[in-house]
Amino acid sequence: MAKQLIDLTQFLNQQYLCESLTIAEVQKLLEYTEVVKYKKGQVIADIGEVGDSLYFVVSGEALLSLEESGQETEVGRVASGEMMGEMSFFDRKPRLLRMRAGRAETQLLKLSRPMYERLRVEHPYIAVNLLEHAIISLDHLLRHVSAEEVSLARYMFGKVKR
Repeated sequence: MAKQLIDLTQFLNQQYLCESLTIAEVQKLLEYTEVVKYKKGQVIADIGEVGDSLYFVVSGEALLSLEESGQETEVGRVASGEMMGEMSFFDRKPRLLRMRAGRAETQLLKLSRPMYERLRVEHPYIAVNLLEHAIISLDHLLRHVSAEEVSLARYMFGKVKR
């Protein structure tokens, strides 16, 4: 258990999420999270659920998919070092995508809502770093979707005028 804590501390210390945190603050953040492991294909969170947890991918990857007419279509992947589940967690609306483990051993850090609420009160500086990371993560998603929309418009209608 001590080796896992050291490994997680070292891993998080190298991530943007913890860029401005001290080692002690990274270790404090870990006290509020839970390590969860999933096998390939296992559902992490499903469509329609309201997000009660944030996830940070430590190893492996997560696949994001839509389901229409019983058909599941992959729409994205979340790699090691990235956060997921932030949209539903913060807006408390049902998830639009299914999150599945994409590799045999996908390991996540899970921050539940009750633990996040405690973190906000007990260690606001750490919580602010987490919020900033969520904002950046959502910004990257929005920019990616916008670029895909422009690319699709160019494909369908030719050059896009501004």
